[in-house]
Amino acid sequence: MTQTLQCPALMIAAPASGQGKTMVTAALARLHRRQGRRVKVFKCGPDFLDPQIHAVASEAPCENLDFRMGGEADVAWRLARAARNNDVILIEGVMGLFDGDPSAADLARRYNLPILVVIDGSAMAKSFGAIALGMKTYQPDTRVVGALANCVGSAYHAQLLAESLPEGVAWFGALPRNADAALPERHLGLLPAAEIANLAQRIDQLADRIAETAAAQLPPPAAFPAVDAPHLVQELQGKKIAIARDAAFCFTYPANLECLRELGAELCFFSPLEDAAPPSCDAIWLPGGYPELHTRKLAANRSMIDALQQHIAAGKPMLAECGGMIALAASLIDTEGQSHPLTGILPGVVTMQKKLAALGMQSLTAPTGTLGGHTFHYSTFDCPLTPVAYTTDAHQRQSEAVYRINRLTATYFHAYFPSASATVAALFS
Repeated sequence: MTQTLQCPALMIAAPASGQGKTMVTAALARLHRRQGRRVKVFKCGPDFLDPQIHAVASEAPCENLDFRMGGEADVAWRLARAARNNDVILIEGVMGLFDGDPSAADLARRYNLPILVVIDGSAMAKSFGAIALGMKTYQPDTRVVGALANCVGSAYHAQLLAESLPEGVAWFGALPRNADAALPERHLGLLPAAEIANLAQRIDQLADRIAETAAAQLPPPAAFPAVDAPHLVQELQGKKIAIARDAAFCFTYPANLECLRELGAELCFFSPLEDAAPPSCDAIWLPGGYPELHTRKLAANRSMIDALQQHIAAGKPMLAECGGMIALAASLIDTEGQSHPLTGILPGVVTMQKKLAALGMQSLTAPTGTLGGHTFHYSTFDCPLTPVAYTTDAHQRQSEAVYRINRLTATYFHAYFPSASATVAALFS
């Protein structure tokens, strides 16, 4: 019989995006931390930005859970580790509860997690109950235990919403409309945590509010199989990897950093915006972010550009993903049609779009294994280089190009390193 681990756990979900589940999750995390509990927050799906908020709220890294991107074994051992080391686990869903394949509901069913549904009640009364009933009964084996009303206008409004709930869906309370608590957004979603003014204060204020609701109660224990972490061969032992980290390069999974360390690599960080050159290293990683907002500064840092070019010319490995690839392009055309020079390390032109250019789960197959990941960008890249490979989407359709110059690998694809550690080791060694 497989040993199980017990830990109070709650999934915070919603009928759609934009209902407020990120701030509710962050507020709950902060409330439990105030009460002296060790809190582990997870985010369903590939999101980079919500986890940054949760890391501030919980005072601990927030990891991603996704059966497709990371695999079921990765999800299982991360939950097991969390159950061993924490007093409460909070999991923020993705999109609507039943949206996506896999969905947040799929994860909740696998581990019989209780689900709190956050519903924006600002433009409804008794329809609130109909939505809650639908969330509970649409997939009866999904354990929806209660509903929390967000953006409520008054005590009377909250009463109407509470009275509308069907039997079996508990009233977890209401949060008032509060423009000051809302999180600012940009074209890729919420702003990175580092750019949000008074973020900790906003979270504290909402934690004060949620402390007055039934959501503040410690959730019931959930059972998680006692799975051990995978054993990784230290194929990057003795390698030093320099990772870009600043306002232009800020999309990194904590799991990716952990994977590199488990492979034996020494990690260091630098700013392509501010530093004259990367630190002395064996390999460089330029992760995603917002280089399109910093074109002038990137193009003006000639010493950094020269150092990156010398790194590539020396045949040393470099991974440039999404924003990292954009930063290496010759130029960028913004949504107003204006052209801006970039570093010119990669030939080609990036063109920003007003709508999403690509979104969805991806995989990249290599001789050493198949990397899971995703794509999410508002630009296109017209590059004269012939791709050496393409990612495939969930329907096995050819998707994102992969370009190579010497040991530089550049693509829009965001890889989730734990999904194929041997492939990651090959990219950086």
